[in-house]
Amino acid sequence: MRIVIAGGHGQIALRLERLLSAGGHEAVGLIRRADQADALRAAGAEPVVLDLESASVDEVAEALRGADAAVFAAGAGPGSSVERKDTVDRAAAVLFADAAERAGVRRHVVVSSMGADSRHQGDEVFDAYLRAKGGADESVRSRAALDWTILRPGMLTDDAGTGLIRLEAHTGRGPIPRDDVAAVIAELVETPATAGLTLELVSGSVPVSVAVKAVAGE
Repeated sequence: MRIVIAGGHGQIALRLERLLSAGGHEAVGLIRRADQADALRAAGAEPVVLDLESASVDEVAEALRGADAAVFAAGAGPGSSVERKDTVDRAAAVLFADAAERAGVRRHVVVSSMGADSRHQGDEVFDAYLRAKGGADESVRSRAALDWTILRPGMLTDDAGTGLIRLEAHTGRGPIPRDDVAAVIAELVETPATAGLTLELVSGSVPVSVAVKAVAGE
């Protein structure tokens, strides 16, 4: 499969690119800066410089053309402003979904956040982040032209992945290593029967492939 990843230089995306490349897939990562390209190549991915905060729908659709799946893993990141939570975590996700529709790429996986809700109250930056993620999720879920799956991980850690998770519509809060998030995304991309599901993810006791098959009804 050819899989295009928005936010290709992110911590989860780089892990995902390594997994996809090792699995024989063609990973393409969209990045904001050319100096990020070597990290993607080292992960086995093809870098494409394309800033989702300034690109047009047509430009993003061109990058997606011919892909078998699209993964939105971009984020404004810690320390960013309320404004960038909206332009990246919401608007860029909507743009990426628009472009996927235009390019005819149906399989669409979104890395969201536990607690994402467009009506979330609060004045802190993290509150704005949850509203932005919630708004993006609502936009993606409204699209009949996409076979979408929305993944909402718990608290991300850099601990080594265990490959053991809990993946359900509602898991309750908990931590999850980025390694395991990437492994779940890789499995979801190849499991189209998870389309139409919004899933929460924390560490647990079930192997990744078994957990994904379970939510897919397989």
